[in-house]
Amino acid sequence: MDLAANSVRRFSAGNYVWRLLATGASFALFGLGGLLLRLILLPLLGLLPGDTRTRRQRARAAISKAFYLHVQFMYRSGVLEYVFEGAERLGCPGQMIIANHPSLIDVVFLIAHIRDANCIVKQSMWRNPFTRGPVCRAQYISNDGSPDMLEQAADALREGETLIVFPEGTRTTPNRAPIFHRGAAAIALRGARTITPVFISVKPTTLTKAEPWYRIPARRVKITLRVGKDIDPNTFNAQAAMPIASRRLNEHLHQLFLRELASS
Repeated sequence: MDLAANSVRRFSAGNYVWRLLATGASFALFGLGGLLLRLILLPLLGLLPGDTRTRRQRARAAISKAFYLHVQFMYRSGVLEYVFEGAERLGCPGQMIIANHPSLIDVVFLIAHIRDANCIVKQSMWRNPFTRGPVCRAQYISNDGSPDMLEQAADALREGETLIVFPEGTRTTPNRAPIFHRGAAAIALRGARTITPVFISVKPTTLTKAEPWYRIPARRVKITLRVGKDIDPNTFNAQAAMPIASRRLNEHLHQLFLRELASS
């Protein structure tokens, strides 16, 4: 029994060290990939003929493919395992994808599975040398908190783009329920043809708010992404002023996510 227990402990320790090294490699590859996209691949794609929309779609497709390869590296190296239920339902014209935000890499999984998606991302990504080039060429929307940002996002939906939004605005604090801000609901009511929720769970938690990359859990992380039923924004727009409709939709989404995440 002692021999078996010692073997299990050695295996667990070895597995932990391997996952730590693989996690570090994942972050290094992400930074290197961002530089390659910015300095080589995206400029070359920009030289190909086509209008602004075509160039934007090429940039987004390249980023989606890069993110997919990154997800596969994390999966095959043993950093994590994941399940994505209903991914084939994402990427429709005018679709607003609303997701909770438990970890740093949520957006990587979503964009990896949607070839041409817009996204509202934090403003600091425009100053980061690894991400500035890709977010500019993909024409993602900066979350600067201005009224113009809401209209820019609504315009993207009206023009038939798929838009990814995290209503929390930042990663969820561990062991706390998500808190949704009304900006996402306001955008949806202004421009979305349909709202599609995506419920994300990360067990055990990792890469949460203010958590360094090297603080990995004792066992391999499992990420589950589950696409929920579509929501018609017109249900909330009918016979209600915009502020009231926005408040009702936000509360509906908040309660929906609380129920679904509690059962996952």
